[in-house]
Amino acid sequence: MRAVAAAATAGAPLLGDAEARSPKGRLLGLLHLVTSFALSVGYLVPGTLVLLPVVALVLLVFTGFVDLLPAGEPPSPAALAAFSAVLLTCAPLLGRLACTIQRRRLEDVFGVVESRAPRPAARPRNPAEALLRGLGYLYGRDAWTAVICATLTGVQGVVFGGIVLGLVVYGTALAAGSLVGLGYALVSGSLENAAAPLAAVFLGPVGAVVGLWAVPLLVRLEFEVSRRLLLDAPEMVVRRRLAQVQDSRLRMVDAAEAERRRIERDLHDGAQQRLLVVTMTLSRARARAADPDEVRALIDEARGEAKAVMAELREVARGLHPRALTDHGLDAALPVAAGRCPVPVQVRVDLPERPSARAEGVAYYVVCEALANVAKHAGAESVEVRAERAAAEGADLLRITVTDDGKGGADPDSGTGLYGLWDRVNAVDGALAVDSPAGEGTVLTADIPWEA
Repeated sequence: MRAVAAAATAGAPLLGDAEARSPKGRLLGLLHLVTSFALSVGYLVPGTLVLLPVVALVLLVFTGFVDLLPAGEPPSPAALAAFSAVLLTCAPLLGRLACTIQRRRLEDVFGVVESRAPRPAARPRNPAEALLRGLGYLYGRDAWTAVICATLTGVQGVVFGGIVLGLVVYGTALAAGSLVGLGYALVSGSLENAAAPLAAVFLGPVGAVVGLWAVPLLVRLEFEVSRRLLLDAPEMVVRRRLAQVQDSRLRMVDAAEAERRRIERDLHDGAQQRLLVVTMTLSRARARAADPDEVRALIDEARGEAKAVMAELREVARGLHPRALTDHGLDAALPVAAGRCPVPVQVRVDLPERPSARAEGVAYYVVCEALANVAKHAGAESVEVRAERAAAEGADLLRITVTDDGKGGADPDSGTGLYGLWDRVNAVDGALAVDSPAGEGTVLTADIPWEA
């Protein structure tokens, strides 16, 4: 599910997986790698600025470079310190700029959006705190991490772009130039010199074809390197997790408020009104105590209303946490949930033992919400619900799979409740995946930690 994944996407990327191997995708990939090669020169500048003071110090101290200076004397320590301070201040700023440019390229070309940094908790309270924040921005860990990432990104741009330029551009130019040389040899009659141009005419296109064939692979490698450097670093993972928690917290608050209002509405419009009728009926029976037959009829009417109240209260409680789930687990609760769905549902529960109560509650909620989505939006004729224990690294999982044969094309932004499902599963460190191609049905898979 694109909009509910950890790494969100924005719009349509220029180089998606499905288009990377098409002729248009290869051409875009070639232009992308050539652009990376050109930008790599700028990406290498921050690292170069860091090395320059070290190189200058080594040249002045351990070599005879001083003798080559116009004055024949080394620069003063103050001048050398000022020179180094300027370079070491520019390097982190340029490194941050290079990383920002590369992240924007990842967004525009591959559709990968950077998780924005959270805003500071408060403004600086005094000039000293503002100074410390500024120094941290210039010389803190994030600043030097940006320099390292920019340098590594520049190196991989030089390598991958150089391969493409060497194979495609140079191969094409070599073939064109050799073709001109071969024509000159034929015109001038010096065929003994035509062997090398003739070989280059055939080898150049071979190199260009090999380069074009390797373009998707090189683009993918560059994407993986850039993603791991710029988006999967530990601080970026924490930042992304914080953004997810902030978003899911707001949606959970809204969902809880909406559920509270639903319960309040159901109680007010249903149970409360029926209890009022019961009270009025009993009052009428008391007023007619002299007529036993009428009193008996009114009491029977009150009993019927009381039973209806109990049924409605059970329905409200079932929507919160059914008793069958508490007493007997998913084996008993899932068929009950399936029985309330207007679409025929086949339930298959293969659990050797019961998971934790929290895992069962999340799984039951996922199934109920998924079946409600199928009934409202899918237009399906049948649904299959599976609950099984799946092995995973570190701990086992409770895997819930809901498959329907409807129209597919599930969109979380169209009010289908997928965001609520993702929030509920993510709250216990689970994972939710939705495969919903248009016209081919929907497969919803929730992996919930067994001991959540």
